[in-house]
Amino acid sequence: MQDSIIADEKALLAQVARYLEENPYEVPPSEKELVAELVRLREELADAKAEDKAAIMAQYDHQYALLQQLRASRDKPTIDPDSPYFAHLKLEENGKTRDLCLGKATRVDKGIRVVDWRNAPISRIFYSYQQGEEYEEDFGGREVEGTVLARRTVTIRRGELQRIDAPEGSYVHDDGGWHEVQRHQPKLAGGQGASQAQLHKMTGGQRAHMGRKGRHHRTDKHLPDIAGLIDPDQFELITRPNKGFLVIRGTAGSGKTTVALHRIAYLSYDDERLNSAQTLFLVFSKALRDYVSHVLPALGIGRVKPHTFPEWAREQRRRHFPILPKRYRTSTPEIVHRMKIHPAIMMALEDQQQLVDGPATMDQAIDDWASVLTQPDVLKKAIDKYAPGAFTDAEIERVTQDGRDRHEELLMWLDRKESGEQVDMPELDREDDALLLRAWQLRVGPLRFQGKRPLRYKHVVIDEVQDFSPIEVRVIIDCLDQNQSITLAGDTQQHVMKDAGFTSWAGFFDWLGVQGTAVQTLQVAYRSSHQIVSFALDLLGDLREDKTPPMTVRDGPPVEVFSFTDAGAVVGFLADTLEEVLRNEPSANVALVSPDIATSEMYYQGLRRANVPSVRRVIGEEFSFTPGIDIVEVEHVKGLEFDYVILIEPNAGHFPDTPAARRMLHVAATRAIHQLWMVHVGTLSPIIRGALEEGQGQHEA
Repeated sequence: MQDSIIADEKALLAQVARYLEENPYEVPPSEKELVAELVRLREELADAKAEDKAAIMAQYDHQYALLQQLRASRDKPTIDPDSPYFAHLKLEENGKTRDLCLGKATRVDKGIRVVDWRNAPISRIFYSYQQGEEYEEDFGGREVEGTVLARRTVTIRRGELQRIDAPEGSYVHDDGGWHEVQRHQPKLAGGQGASQAQLHKMTGGQRAHMGRKGRHHRTDKHLPDIAGLIDPDQFELITRPNKGFLVIRGTAGSGKTTVALHRIAYLSYDDERLNSAQTLFLVFSKALRDYVSHVLPALGIGRVKPHTFPEWAREQRRRHFPILPKRYRTSTPEIVHRMKIHPAIMMALEDQQQLVDGPATMDQAIDDWASVLTQPDVLKKAIDKYAPGAFTDAEIERVTQDGRDRHEELLMWLDRKESGEQVDMPELDREDDALLLRAWQLRVGPLRFQGKRPLRYKHVVIDEVQDFSPIEVRVIIDCLDQNQSITLAGDTQQHVMKDAGFTSWAGFFDWLGVQGTAVQTLQVAYRSSHQIVSFALDLLGDLREDKTPPMTVRDGPPVEVFSFTDAGAVVGFLADTLEEVLRNEPSANVALVSPDIATSEMYYQGLRRANVPSVRRVIGEEFSFTPGIDIVEVEHVKGLEFDYVILIEPNAGHFPDTPAARRMLHVAATRAIHQLWMVHVGTLSPIIRGALEEGQGQHEA
């Protein structure tokens, strides 16, 4: 069976490769002449007589249509001979069999059938039916019935077949030829003993092993395009119509971000206008932005760029409020930050706009924003009405006093700037951007794209939405076009921005005024091993949302905790371990995740002195996404993944038993794909000790 499957796939690839070589892609002609003609017609139109303008405009429109067709043909995805397809279906219909391949572009000619994976319903056969199943689909109004004789995913690199995954088995080609590799059946994470966690007290001379000699990893550590691995539940969400709210939740590593990205690619297949600035993809952090940045171009969606909300809001605020300063305060008081992202202040802005009669101008929007932040009675009234008990009177007074101080500086700067006097520029808070944009929407109307044209998006994705504040999401929702098409992806179990106002999906939607929105749940955790997922769920304790744990698809070694008497011993242990990992698996990446900057610096300097190669200190979320060792604080790893993760110093002082600490540890643990370790000096966090006891798998060495 193995030999026949491999021979079948090799023959098919050879046929496709031969066709592509004999029928190369023809590059469209240059648009230079068309552009020159349009320029000439535009100049001619300026000096033309009234009776000639209609004819010139007709010529201009014709030439412009040709230019658009030429650009569309140039932008149309083409088949890459190095990796022409990722899946193969053998179908039987009406007694006849045919081979159908799924790739990133379509080429159907001379017996070759390579179809863009976004081309439903053909792709639906691959994503929704298994080998041996009968299917019935509507192809352009024509009912088609058949049987899936074979359903396989393949890995083709540099034109060579390297891997085949089929129901009969998984086969990999390396220097030793073709051989079968082990696969794991999905199983539920959780249950007594499931985490298989082990606690070691290191007394010297003991060796522990991370990794596996000869294991191969992707050298590019960005989020991969996995169109060939989408499961039926994910495909159903990807192919939802481009209208209304789609809310996706799921455990860490269940593919929420992947679904959101592939959904953009799928929707743009039917509406090319989505492959433009009319689609907005917002993420939680700069690191996550960089992590996902390669996926959309790989899917043929090169004109949609991921942004963080602060990046997007800064650009919009500067466009709409050009008179305000561009600098931000770097030391915003904690209580001011907490107040400005709380949903009650969004409601205070709405009340201010309704109670105060004023013109629909920028100046009035600024006045609304300032009034809410500087007048204790206005703010207290809103807090008492919408969030009683959330803030004390003393806290409200501190916030409004800070607002008055900032506002006086702003007025003085604007006054002296107008008179030409040199004066230091005041500073806003980054949280002010969303407040000002919301004030504009309430007082003036829709945000503007350029000039007076309303800013309207055909589709918006917000990833890790649980860590956006309601006012940020409300600003975005009011930028949607008439279809109100938005994808919200998140997991409340990974909620780390505790002051943003997110308590539950229902409460979040209530603040946004979109009650009744259904939440779709992904049930399979693909990233981490069964042992890691089980342990990470135990870390959550009572914060676990689902009684039924997610499914997992991979086994791995147990989660392990190593206890030392001093940090020097930890450095020595890590140096030996990391050198061995990089020697055995040069394409691996390891994250050393620490609780704070001081701990990161201490271990970074220690490993440098130990001459451990490829150690990088990640600052400002500037990950390289390449093999090696990254040392980074826990708050910067959300949304990312690493082959191996070692939590450094997860002690009781850093992670007391609080909901925020539980979620943070859960996020850190679920960044690991293959293996998770923890190393510490002192008293282990009670959260981890409790998870060890929950797992019933601890032992002391």
